[in-house]
Amino acid sequence: MDLIFDVTALNSEEEKFSDSKKDVLKFLKIIGVDTRFISYTPEKIYINNLRFSKFSRTREATFNKQYPEIEVVRSSLFQKICSRSAKVLTLEIKPNSTILMPEDNFICEVLLEPYTRKYGVKLVNDGDYDLKVNPLILDDKVNTIFEGIFAGEGLNLINNDDEIYPLANVSLEWINSFLEVDGQDLMECENNDDLANSFSEFLNDVAPQFKENVVSASDFIEMKLKNKN
Repeated sequence: MDLIFDVTALNSEEEKFSDSKKDVLKFLKIIGVDTRFISYTPEKIYINNLRFSKFSRTREATFNKQYPEIEVVRSSLFQKICSRSAKVLTLEIKPNSTILMPEDNFICEVLLEPYTRKYGVKLVNDGDYDLKVNPLILDDKVNTIFEGIFAGEGLNLINNDDEIYPLANVSLEWINSFLEVDGQDLMECENNDDLANSFSEFLNDVAPQFKENVVSASDFIEMKLKNKN
């Protein structure tokens, strides 16, 4: 059945739920939602993976009866971004680590939030940390690689051991398409090298998937060089 949850707990505690993050997540768990696959914000709940979260329309209706002011976002594009990001984060994040977040970066905040439950990490804005979020996006990573090649420097291997890169496999187009619909500030590319940008634009017209291939090749070379050393 679609709705299988602890009805006794829901009936006995329904009036006791506050608007705190703790209570919102508790309510979601009671109605059968796996909160490791949703991102919490005070105004919206973003579904990262519809299947794994088990956040059906029926559960959404039950949730909205208790929290009508919190919107449930079912963006398929956001779920694609989460899937791309997870391929990186599951390899880079260490359980129970403290992660330093970038300032004013909504997309990184909403992507990392569920990892506080998945891996028990702590997200901080200052102080000591084990890992630091680098908001490098796919477009900038590719352009930086091209920039190094055109300058005769070879591959610019970007990854640092104490940093994680949740957006390294996510294009600016995807990010801004989601942010625009969600009413958030848009992002911009950081690498503005004219030659690298022009070459990327040319390749994008003839081989739209080239960015992923460039990054895969770069990551493979970087791994080989690390193993060699």
